[in-house]
Order: sequence, then C-alpha cells, then structure tokens
Amino acid sequence: MNDKSKIEKPVNVLIVGVGGQGVIMVSKVLALLCQTHGFEVKQSEVHGMAKRGGGVFSHIRFGPKVWSPTIPKGKADILLALEWAEAMRWLDHLKPGGTFIADTQRIVPPFACRNRKRGAERNYSRETPAEIIDKVKNGYALDAEGMAMTLGNRRVANTILLGVLSTALDFSPESWQAVIEKFVPPHTIETNAQAFQEGRSWTANAVKPLPVVSEAPSAESIDITTELTINTVWCKGCDICVKMCPERCLALNEDQEAVLIHPDKCTGCRICEWLCPDYAIKLHKRPNSQTEGTGAGV
Repeated sequence: MNDKSKIEKPVNVLIVGVGGQGVIMVSKVLALLCQTHGFEVKQSEVHGMAKRGGGVFSHIRFGPKVWSPTIPKGKADILLALEWAEAMRWLDHLKPGGTFIADTQRIVPPFACRNRKRGAERNYSRETPAEIIDKVKNGYALDAEGMAMTLGNRRVANTILLGVLSTALDFSPESWQAVIEKFVPPHTIETNAQAFQEGRSWTANAVKPLPVVSEAPSAESIDITTELTINTVWCKGCDICVKMCPERCLALNEDQEAVLIHPDKCTGCRICEWLCPDYAIKLHKRPNSQTEGTGAGV
C-alpha cells in the first residue's frame, strides 16, 4: 500500500492517446485508485474527440495537497501514451528522470496520407522506440495491442499499459485490479485481470529488442492482396467508416451493420480500421504470392 507520508508534493501523471482508445478510462482508474488511498486528486482532460482520429489527453495530479489540475511542460513524473505519435507529441512534458511508457501502436490520421495509393508516403512520426528510450532515464515501449490480441481482445491493450504503469507507482496489484473491475464490463473482468498481469510481467522481464514502429512500405515493393473483415457483433452502425472511406467501399445494410460493397475499389488505406471506435474492422495484408483471389472481401 502506498505510504502517504513518503509523498510530500504532487505526483504528475500525463496520459495521452487518440480518441476511442480509452485515455479517459485509464485516467479515471488512476484517479479513483489515488482517492481510495486518501490522496487529494486533481484531473484535467480534453476528450471532445470521442470518435477515433483526434488527440485526447488527461492530466492526473495526486498528493497530500494539490492546488492545480494541469501539469506544466517538463514536469510530468510519468508520461503514459496509448499511441506512438502522441507519445512524441507530449515527450517534452516529461521531466528529466521521469518514466516514459508508450504503446508502439500507430493510428495514422487521414490527413497524414498524402495520397490514397498503396505504399503512399505518410506524414507520421518516424522516431523509433530505441531512439526514444535512449533519451529517457526510465523508458518502456511495447506492442500492447499485439499482446492484447494474443489474449483474444484488442480492447484490453490499455489494461496492459495499466499493468506497466502499476510498476512505477507504489500501489498494490490487488488495489489496481479492484479499481479496474469497476470500469470494465463484467464479462471481461477475467480477461482484463490477465491483461494487467501481462503488463506487469512484461515490465519485469524487460523485453528486448524493442518493438519496431513499422514504416509504410515503398510503392515499388507493393504486391499485396488486402482482405477486410468486419465483426458485425461489435459494429454499432455509427456510419463513421462509411462516411470516411475515400473510395466509398462501405455501406450500412438493412440491419445497420457495416458491409464491404465494393471490394475491388478498396486501396487498403486502413482509414476505416483506424477510425472505427469499436475495433470492429480489421484489414489484413498478404503478399499476392501467398494468396488467391482478386482483392478485399468480408
């Protein structure tokens, strides 16, 4: 259990990511955890970009007494990023000697795509995890989404990151899990518990080498087939993918579920996948030499 007498001034935790990833959920877990241990907590956030694609951030400050809810630049004790480019955007808020935790997941916004052809150059952060970890005293970069998929649920990536965060703060694992259970659907409590332990175990084992933030392949090297899959159970018919698809490949059926109506026009730009707030869309890319067929399909 955290000893309040050891904390004389506020602890600053900055949580950043992209709308729809769970930044607010993560910040609320931490805020409630601190409150249950008797700390005063101040929280400030920007969460207007609830649909995926916009930056979201949350300031959490806790201690015996906290006057201001915002963290000045260069004063964050911990920077927790759910998306790689957002980690780079907020890196200057981390104080010297602070703890850096980031998922290497890339969510490239539509306006970063210079054209819609396969292999097009993207205006996206090109810093590698190794380069950043070399610059910070305490740094962790991991493929949390990939780890979550091995557990059968991409949505628990933020719980894996909470597991990593828990190793940087002096609260018991049992306290963390008790609070997490209050914020996740009842049927996912066991999976989230596994995800939390996965994050803690990953940190203890200090996985090397660091995961790579993959670059877009060059246009000359592209010879692939794309396959678009839609999980209709998760699809809520929000219509975002339909409206944002540059080639108008998608539509809502009579059950208000997204379906691919023009697979031959799909360029594999991934905009629908990145903007889906429910993780219902997944684009698979395979070399043509290993696949049969003519293009994307549901």
